[in-house]
Amino acid sequence: AKPEEVLIVEDENGDIVRETTKDTDVIAQYKTMRDTLVYLTHLNCDDTENIMLVKLTEQVDGSKWSWNNLNTLCWAIGSISGAMSEDEEKRFLVTVIKDLLGLCEQKRGKDNKAVIASNIMYVVGQYPRFLKAHWKFLKTVVNKLFEFMHEVHPGVQDMACDTFLKIATKCKRKFVTLQAEEEAPFICELVDQLPTIISDLEPHQVQAFYEAVGCMLSDKGPAVMIDRSSLLAKLMEMPNRTWKTIMDQANKNVESLIDPNAIKEIIKILKTNNRVCNSVGSLFTNQLQTFFLDILNVYKVYSERISAAVAQQGARATQMSLVRTMRSAKKEVLRLLITFIDRSGPPEAAPQAVAQGFIPPVLDPILGDYQRNIAGARDPEVLTLFTTVITKLKNHVLNDVPRIMEAVFECTLQMITTNFEDYPEHRIRFFEFLKAINQFCFPALFNIPPEHQKLVVDSVVWAMKHTERNISDTGLDILHDLVINVTKTPSVAQGFYQQFMLSLIQDVFAVMTDRLHKSGFRMHATILRMMFHIVQSNQVTVPLFDPATAPPGQTNQVFLRDHISNLLLTSFPNLTRSQVQQFVEGMFDIKMDLPTYKTHLRDFLIQLKEFSVEDNSGLFRDETEKEAKEREQALFAQRSAVPGMLKPSEVVDEDL
Repeated sequence: AKPEEVLIVEDENGDIVRETTKDTDVIAQYKTMRDTLVYLTHLNCDDTENIMLVKLTEQVDGSKWSWNNLNTLCWAIGSISGAMSEDEEKRFLVTVIKDLLGLCEQKRGKDNKAVIASNIMYVVGQYPRFLKAHWKFLKTVVNKLFEFMHEVHPGVQDMACDTFLKIATKCKRKFVTLQAEEEAPFICELVDQLPTIISDLEPHQVQAFYEAVGCMLSDKGPAVMIDRSSLLAKLMEMPNRTWKTIMDQANKNVESLIDPNAIKEIIKILKTNNRVCNSVGSLFTNQLQTFFLDILNVYKVYSERISAAVAQQGARATQMSLVRTMRSAKKEVLRLLITFIDRSGPPEAAPQAVAQGFIPPVLDPILGDYQRNIAGARDPEVLTLFTTVITKLKNHVLNDVPRIMEAVFECTLQMITTNFEDYPEHRIRFFEFLKAINQFCFPALFNIPPEHQKLVVDSVVWAMKHTERNISDTGLDILHDLVINVTKTPSVAQGFYQQFMLSLIQDVFAVMTDRLHKSGFRMHATILRMMFHIVQSNQVTVPLFDPATAPPGQTNQVFLRDHISNLLLTSFPNLTRSQVQQFVEGMFDIKMDLPTYKTHLRDFLIQLKEFSVEDNSGLFRDETEKEAKEREQALFAQRSAVPGMLKPSEVVDEDL
């Protein structure tokens, strides 16, 4: 059966075409066949090798030549990667690759060459261990891939770029260090010849190619002696030249930026930069500095044009072709910045340097635009950008957080609290943004106006009541972290307890008993246990009740017991007072660990009439997931113990 890496198939008319959809049945069948072949190789390696080589000889001499025979044979050869010892693998693969390269030269016809090319690429992509150990073969294979990048048969170029990226990831050190009998590391030659190599590729293939070279340049091991910065500059010469041409025209006449072809070119350049940034890592700071202010200016121009179109024509302007193209360019700017911040790190892009050099210029054009725009023209990527900024740069951006929150908080909240459906992307990203602030810049939450602090808590409650599981789970995580952070911050703790503790306990009870949020049961139990224990252990020194109406000598513990008991008796009339009393006493038991606490809560819920007729498996989700994870880990350990059972892409390289 065909592996999923192979993109070239024979259609019902007998033509060789690019595969358009994945056949999951075939992939499942391939996995079973692959496992069987790996076991057979372990049982008798010589026999498996001989059978495969005899069948390959029949393809080379033409006696049993057919596309199907060659395909199934090469898929079998690729599937036993790692099952042989290195010496056996070398002997076997030298023959296989030489025969396949010879077959490619010998056969005539576009379709024949496409089939052979796809098989060569599949086989070599499956054996990174062999390629790493044999530089001459690796160089021959990569040069062959460069040849295939000029082959316009559907699917061949895609597969050549995919295989090149796969090999660059697994063998990157070989390309950036000097190999025997070479004058310079291969990457130097590659970057020189780059315009010729990629001349026939489509934009998405060019981007994959750039990502592969970026991956090579990301290797900064002790053996790497190349000047990575100057090679990156040389790699980016072509897109940088095109960018400069567009910017020079824009300096003469800004209207040139609004030309649809210019916008599409800008999008292509930004996508290429994004792929390189993702693979090369913090070294990309050198490239970003060359056009950082340009991309912010481009962002500003498109923002102003979109705002003007919306002012003239209202919300329907966001559906116009030109506006949508400009929004795509804005999104690519945001995605590039997100990738850069995410991949930044010492030595080239230390957190403090990024926070001081890159963040201040970003705030005004991006935040101001987000705040001023109508809801339909706000990009959710803005929320992701500032979530990434806070997550990566942490306390280095602490002073910027109030300004960021002022710009995005209230206007986004208005978009997502009208109902549970509108703006789904903004919704989840907004709560991830809140979660990041809570986790990494907690003091900033109490440097914002008090009315905004209340809005933060209200929005967290609103999130945990959401019917979308990922949003309700995020809301619970935020609340959990928030309460932990508050307990560690005495200056805000008592005010927070007095204002929010009672209502938060009620809200968690409400979602736990509404039968729509069973999947969040573990976090419900964790949060309730934490809050009840805070009260029981006298950490709350302010009254949770109104002292004017409370009886003399009232304590928080007694008040909370009575309050929760009355709440439950009112909400669930089928419960007796003694049932409720016993349950509430357990809630305050400080000695109870989390598993026991969960059992205590679960037993109580199952007593409720509303839960008695329902499927309560959600309440056991934690235990079910734990069992499933343990089974998965045991299976992985079992497969890892058999050489060749894991695909090369699943094996962790210790030497990189």
